[in-house]
Amino acid sequence: MAKSLKIALVGAGHMGGALAAGWLRTRRGGVAPENLIVVDPAPGEAAQGLIETHGLVHTDALTLEMADTVDIVVLAVKPQSLEQVATSLSPLLRPDTALVSIMAGTTLSRLSLAFGDRPIIRAMPNTAAAVGAGVSVCVANAAAEPLKPAVERLFKTAGSVEWLRDERLIGAVTAVSGSGPAYVFLLAEALAGAGTAEGLPRELAERLARETIIGAGALLAGTDKSPQELRRAVTSPGGTTQAALDALMGSGVGLPELVRNAVSAAERRSRQMGNGGRER
Repeated sequence: MAKSLKIALVGAGHMGGALAAGWLRTRRGGVAPENLIVVDPAPGEAAQGLIETHGLVHTDALTLEMADTVDIVVLAVKPQSLEQVATSLSPLLRPDTALVSIMAGTTLSRLSLAFGDRPIIRAMPNTAAAVGAGVSVCVANAAAEPLKPAVERLFKTAGSVEWLRDERLIGAVTAVSGSGPAYVFLLAEALAGAGTAEGLPRELAERLARETIIGAGALLAGTDKSPQELRRAVTSPGGTTQAALDALMGSGVGLPELVRNAVSAAERRSRQMGNGGRER
């Protein structure tokens, strides 16, 4: 059972803190506070709150004694920290200690070179994990196959979970769902700005943009209809929505093309990082 697993969360920034919040919030499939060690010299605000609220063990670095009790190490550090973290952590881990990495662009082969032959799973969650509404996509090496059900239970505390067999697709996953929340936040920002430009008070424009996106997401979650079907259902020919969509999808570079370009750029960057390119 996932609750009996001892987890060391290495890196407690925004994404690491979001995962920890999900594990501690969920009774079924979650992690009991006594089974979670937070390893970070400067945890983020959210993670620090969890440490204080739940009395979590918090350390700057794992000791050999601590490492001997750990079943799964979750790496939630920046990709450029891989070598530094591996140098200090790898000698401490038992050969059967599993590794789960959420580092963008860091391949299973690079992780195996850094940490040795052990069960390794790459996972790409997104920030909606903090409210249990995220989506995580995972891929495992052969040694980690028996561990997949336990890791799936862990990530289901943060939302839905999908598995890949072809690791090469993780870059596209990163570009669509991993980075995707930022695209939605930018849309909310742009929509509020446009409302302000039309004369709405800034506070009202921001509230309307926020609630509109929340409501549209709820509609999408509550139906089997495709986004295209939902868009067509709220678009009356010749009406105000049609006029707006004509501007968004019209001649030149429209929104669909911009989104394709954005996802392509993110996927390329993920591959560069996987080849050892430094994150900008």
